[in-house]
Amino acid sequence: MLPAPTLFDDAAALGWDFSCPDWEDRLRDGRSLVPDLPLDQRLADQAVAAFNNLRLPDVPGKPLLADAGGEWFRDIVRAVFGSLDGAGVRHVPEVFAMVPKKNNKTTGGAGVALTALLLNKRPRAELMFIGPTQEVADIAFSQAAGMIEADESGWLAARYHIKEHQKAIVDRVNKATLKVKTFDPKVVTGSKAVFILIDELHECAKNRAAASILLQLRGGMVANPESCLVFITTQSDKPPVGAFKAELKYARGVRDGRILDQVGTLPILYEFPEKMQTDPEMPWRDPKLWHMVTPNLGLSIELETLVAGYHKAVELGEAELRRWASQHLNIQIGLALHDDRWRGADHWEAAGDPEIATLEDMLERCEVAVVGVDGGGLDDLLGLCVTGRERVTKRWLAWHKAFAQSSVREARKEITPQLDDFEESGDLVFCEIGTEDLQLVADICEQIADAGLLPEKNAIGLDPQSVAALIDELVARGIEPDQIIGVPQGYRLSNAIWGMERKLADGTYRHGDRELMAWSVGNASAEQRGNAVLITKQAAGKFKIDPLIAGFNAFSLMSLNPTAARVSYTARAPLVVV
Repeated sequence: MLPAPTLFDDAAALGWDFSCPDWEDRLRDGRSLVPDLPLDQRLADQAVAAFNNLRLPDVPGKPLLADAGGEWFRDIVRAVFGSLDGAGVRHVPEVFAMVPKKNNKTTGGAGVALTALLLNKRPRAELMFIGPTQEVADIAFSQAAGMIEADESGWLAARYHIKEHQKAIVDRVNKATLKVKTFDPKVVTGSKAVFILIDELHECAKNRAAASILLQLRGGMVANPESCLVFITTQSDKPPVGAFKAELKYARGVRDGRILDQVGTLPILYEFPEKMQTDPEMPWRDPKLWHMVTPNLGLSIELETLVAGYHKAVELGEAELRRWASQHLNIQIGLALHDDRWRGADHWEAAGDPEIATLEDMLERCEVAVVGVDGGGLDDLLGLCVTGRERVTKRWLAWHKAFAQSSVREARKEITPQLDDFEESGDLVFCEIGTEDLQLVADICEQIADAGLLPEKNAIGLDPQSVAALIDELVARGIEPDQIIGVPQGYRLSNAIWGMERKLADGTYRHGDRELMAWSVGNASAEQRGNAVLITKQAAGKFKIDPLIAGFNAFSLMSLNPTAARVSYTARAPLVVV
């Protein structure tokens, strides 16, 4: 007989392999996304029976979940409650489910949480349903309480006490409590729950403390071997960030077999294959395929309703279509487009070149390079762009970097999750001292100069405001004053803005396909003023566009058709920016 696994056992070797390599075929065929697992069928069937006997409290006739609930919820119930072994260890301690809106997600989640309370055997156990907002939490509590009140036998009402003012349901026998809470550090601190269901993680992840909250919740569950954490979420209507991005990436890795899970995360992801999502022809727009990602089709949502919503989104424009697709088909947005966007954003994704991974990669391909810099206030980003002209093809290649003072995390709390992601990917450097960012920018300029790729004039373009300290640093490194120039801003950048749009569209401008720049480009709002176009920090508001403006500054200099001071490049050791 196999021993009960611990959190660090090789799960696959013990039969608990959570990968699902044929998930695409399963989606097309409408089959379960849960792989074959060695579940205790008696426990699994018992849990499904408990779930099925709950009733929808806000639907005429109050139908049973056996009739109104989607099979995908029963898949979760089977896996979670059928994975408990004789020693009281749960072998599916985490579930990450991603399903589009209108698939009865919050109501079904409340049913799963109530099922956990029904099956719980630990005295005075704590169970939680956590919503991203008070409104969602209130809906979930109303559904769970309504399911108890809708029980025609009266057994549930006799067994469980509903505390409306505390948003809690208490087991009168063993004193276990299901609490409905919002995702907030003050609310979840000190929890030692045996069951937690988190609704809409993509919204919860907007809380800058999201990663810390999840760490606390997981830490509190360690003492209970039967504990279980369930995420049920839709895709984000903006590029994924923070804790949501990390959890989704991990779940995909487990599903695809790239990660041999050591924790026990069961991924249930209703999303189209990546090649369908990124195909320029957008095959996902065919309603014949929508059943693949809509497991409650015919129950809580009808195909005709989805089609009507799709056509309305098309009429409202590209930005609304992308938002609709993210929420109703789980299409991941790589670039946030909006109605007043910069038109170059429409072509930005297609111009990505992953081979421009490092500055050295780009310089080896170029005959000349210029530098654009923008921003740099204490509560701002300092954006840098190196733009080079490729030998032979003459295409323009761009490499970007950003710097920020550590205090930006406090000054710009609303974007801290994004900034932390960019730091992790290496696209953003947080600086501890006031001049460190200027020194790092000067290091990069010096490296390009040493390679002989900087022009003798107009090589480094800066925003004319607040550049004195950077100029001093550059000159101290041996950069000639003639190589430094202030690039006029505002409407005077129009030629660079229009020029980059055209070169993106015709494929002669390529960039490193970095998330920092997808975010920055998506933040940019264009404003037509007379015969000019402006992309300003004021229009972008709290979201940053400094790396993009740095790109326009570099574009302006490359438009002068420069020649390198010494047209040769010898690969040197990569510059380490820390």
